[in-house]
Amino acid sequence: MTLPRLILGIDPGLQSTGFGVIEKQGSRLAYIASGRIRTDARESLPQRLGVVFDSVREVIAHYQPGEAAIEEVFLNKNPWSTLLLGQARGAAIAALTTAGLSVAEYGTMQIKKALVGQGRASKDQVCHMVVRLLKLNANPQADAADALACAICHAHAGHGFGAAPEGGEVRRHAGRVLPSR
Repeated sequence: MTLPRLILGIDPGLQSTGFGVIEKQGSRLAYIASGRIRTDARESLPQRLGVVFDSVREVIAHYQPGEAAIEEVFLNKNPWSTLLLGQARGAAIAALTTAGLSVAEYGTMQIKKALVGQGRASKDQVCHMVVRLLKLNANPQADAADALACAICHAHAGHGFGAAPEGGEVRRHAGRVLPSR
C-alpha cells in the first residue's frame, strides 16, 4: 500500500490567490481543504505581496503538505496585469520553497488537459471535473477550484511522464521536467 501524499495547489493572483489541499493515496484522491487569500487593493504592492507570502506560509503550517503545484503565469493583454500576477506568483513560490516544499509548475492548458482531456476546456468544465473527482457536494469558489485543479494535475503527473525523480525536486516548465538545482 502506498503512503498518502498531501498536495497543495496554488492559483496565484494579487487580488485573490486560491489554494487547495488534496490527499492522494494510490489512485484515490480526497479533498482536504480549499479557500482563497484576499489582499486589500488600498494597500501598497509590497504589503499585498507580504500578505500572499504570509498567508501561503500559514496554509502550509496548518495542513503540512509534502509537495506543491502552482499555475504558471499566462500572458494578459495588459502587460501590467501580467507583471502583477508574476509578482504574486513569486511571493507564493517563495513561501513554498522557504517552507522546504518541492514545487511543480503547470500551464493552464496542461491543467485543463489533465482534468478534462483537452486544453481549451472552459472554467465550468474544469470546475465540474474538480467536483466530480473530489466528490464534492458543491462547486468551490473559482480561485479555489483552479488551485484544486492544479493539485489534481500534479497528482496525475506522478504516473508516467513527469514523475518525480527518487528523492529529487521537480520543476516543470512548458511540459518538461527540469532537474532540481
